[in-house]
Amino acid sequence: MLFSSEQVSNGHPDKICDQISDAIVTDILKHDPKGRIAAECCIKDYDIVILGEITSSHTPDYDTLCRNVLKNIGLEDLDRYKIQELISVQSPDIAMGVDHDGAGDQGMMFGYATNETKEMLPIPYVLSTRALQKLRAFNLENAFSI
Repeated sequence: MLFSSEQVSNGHPDKICDQISDAIVTDILKHDPKGRIAAECCIKDYDIVILGEITSSHTPDYDTLCRNVLKNIGLEDLDRYKIQELISVQSPDIAMGVDHDGAGDQGMMFGYATNETKEMLPIPYVLSTRALQKLRAFNLENAFSI
C-alpha cells in the first residue's frame, strides 16, 4: 500500500483558517468559559467567511480577530480582505445532546507507532515534516515572506 503525507506552511489557506477559528474559540472562552463554539472558516483569495454555531454571552469582534491573525502570519494588504460572518446560535437539538452527553462533534482519526523512523511515526509524515521545517528555516533566514 502506498501512503503519502502532506504538510502545509503558514500561508496555506488551511493554516490561515485554523488560526482564525482558534482565535475565535480562544476569545470567546476567555470571556465566557461556558461558551459553546463550533467555528469554521473558509478563505479564497481575499474573501474570508467565518461560519458556525456559537452560543455565548460574549460576541467577539470577528473582523479584528481575523485581521490580527492575518497580520501575525505576515500577510499584507489587510484592507483588501472582505470578511463575512455567517454565525447562528447552536441548534436546540444539538444543545440538548451536548447538555446530556458532552461535546458532540464527529471526526475520524487514525494513528499507529512504527519502527520506520526513530520518531516511531510513518516515514512519509516524518519526511514531509522535515522538508517543511527546512523550508521554514530557509525562508526565515532569507527574509522571504509568505
